[in-house]
Amino acid sequence: MTSDRLLTTVCAIWVIALLASGIAPYDRLTWFMEVLPVLIAAPVLLASRERLPLTTLAYVLIAIHGLILIYGGAYTYARVPLGFWLQDVLGFDRNPYDRIGHLAQGFVPAIVARELLLRVFRIEGRKILFFLVVCVALAISAFYELIEWWAALVMGADSQEFLGTQGDIWDTQWDMFLALLGAIAAQLLCGPWHDRQIARLP
Repeated sequence: MTSDRLLTTVCAIWVIALLASGIAPYDRLTWFMEVLPVLIAAPVLLASRERLPLTTLAYVLIAIHGLILIYGGAYTYARVPLGFWLQDVLGFDRNPYDRIGHLAQGFVPAIVARELLLRVFRIEGRKILFFLVVCVALAISAFYELIEWWAALVMGADSQEFLGTQGDIWDTQWDMFLALLGAIAAQLLCGPWHDRQIARLP
């Protein structure tokens, strides 16, 4: 499948998921705030598809990340059914779906950042590449935590569904730590595979 067809498929899947999740979400404002990154990413990816088509790996991971956000937005992260199932199976004291989301928030941007650093900025040293990718992923995670803080300041008590802290005073630190783990895991697990896909690009 060509990158153009793959991106079209990704966007079509997102549209279907957005329509399904937006019919009767648990909280409409929370749904919108959770899916907003998807609404921003889709036109950016479509606009850049000819000038800078991404690898199959990047598109697939972006698609999965978008679905994680959309699914979480439909129920709010603290109420996702999959999270309750994992909570029961693994014996957690809270719904862990938010943790999955922040792990993906490090994993997926790491691959996208890695691709841009290699292809656009022509970073050659592997150690500095690894370090910069981690820095970018952590910066994105930190900025998202700032957005949650701003939402709390503006919305007050109504922001609890969006924050999804579930009473954990260390939720912000956990979110950034999981993004860090995701960024490291993405490079260790997918780095060689990603390099091969980049090498095959025109």
